[in-house]
Amino acid sequence: MTEPGEHSTRKRVTNYGTGRIALLDAAVRVVAQGGLRKLTYRAVAEEAGVTHGLVVHHFGSRDALIEEAVNHAIRSSLRVNALDSGSGTARDFARDLGAMVDAGPDVQAFQYELLLEARRRPELMPQLRDLYEEYFEAARRELTEVLGRPVERGTSRLVFAALEGLVLHQLVFGEREVTEEALAELRVLLAGLGAGSGRPAPAAGERTDRPGAAPTDD
Repeated sequence: MTEPGEHSTRKRVTNYGTGRIALLDAAVRVVAQGGLRKLTYRAVAEEAGVTHGLVVHHFGSRDALIEEAVNHAIRSSLRVNALDSGSGTARDFARDLGAMVDAGPDVQAFQYELLLEARRRPELMPQLRDLYEEYFEAARRELTEVLGRPVERGTSRLVFAALEGLVLHQLVFGEREVTEEALAELRVLLAGLGAGSGRPAPAAGERTDRPGAAPTDD
């Protein structure tokens, strides 16, 4: 049976699929749009275009839904980690950051909502800490390759904080071109630090991917 007035008030949505992953994707979108407090069976069902009972069947409790949504968002984020360029050069550092935000804004928004919620719900902190330790390690590993020497924790956290700020800015304001411009400046700084540590500096005339920068001459 339907509730009185359900047909006239129910949100019309696109059916994204009824599998468990599709429901978790819907949960991530709900949190991205309204915060963790808006994550309910009914909200996920409406977002996914399925019945309330199907969500209950898959997760059993709201706490289980929250836990699995958090784990799902973490796995999704780590799969598209923009810090591992694989080249170990300054010119490729965080080259996919802007594309990552454009491709998965809900996952990024979910993480920021989780950061805020963890201040009120300490039980979320272990998962959040595990996620950020992965990020910190990826930043340290990539910077070690770029600079040609071990990096201090403060250095890797400083660079990571800059990247996270760019992600938040692009998420809120768009302006991917600003992200790319800022990354180009960061790469120039990293190339200089690498040269100072004995890593060869860019050759004369070699591009640094800095918008508007003219090649240097001997």
